[in-house]
Amino acid sequence: MKYFRKLSADKCYLSPISLEDVERYTEWVNDPEITPLVFFSFGVISLEHELEILKKLNDDGVVFAIVEKETNKAIGNCGFRNIDHIHRKAHFGIFIGEKTFWNQGIGLEATQLCLDFGFNVLNLHSIELEVADYNKRAIRCYEKAGFKPAGRRRESIFHAGKYHDVLTFDILASEFESVFINPTFEYVTSDEAGRSKITIL
Repeated sequence: MKYFRKLSADKCYLSPISLEDVERYTEWVNDPEITPLVFFSFGVISLEHELEILKKLNDDGVVFAIVEKETNKAIGNCGFRNIDHIHRKAHFGIFIGEKTFWNQGIGLEATQLCLDFGFNVLNLHSIELEVADYNKRAIRCYEKAGFKPAGRRRESIFHAGKYHDVLTFDILASEFESVFINPTFEYVTSDEAGRSKITIL
């Protein structure tokens, strides 16, 4: 499968989604370990339905495949939907479908890459997300990326015989420090007297 590096970090890079991965996506969104973590896939999703979902994601939002560097394999996706260019805000979502890559820091890297794109390419002011209160791993990831609690919808979803709260988090452009698109560089030069001079850009 051919992927194209849009943004790259140490463990993964973001690429445009390939519709040729539809079988893998269909497997992921029907996996009972994954479906409670992504709100859109509580039902049964056919191959044809998943293909339509991927097309709609590409048409209505900005969504990337998360590609693991060593294997050059798509392991999930992340991106933005409900992009509002007037108020400069969007809704963020991410999932890692390949469970062998859980708990390896790739989700955090992909989140940071996506935030960098959102703030420094799409010129967003605010990015928000929703997460089930039982998804502790995702909550830790979002907090490490700089998201802050913004609200709670009580008993909003039903899973495993009980109702659960949905938490809202957000992050503002002023709270995010770019690492990939607009990093801070230090150039060390010397003046005529041979003294070192550091210029920060």
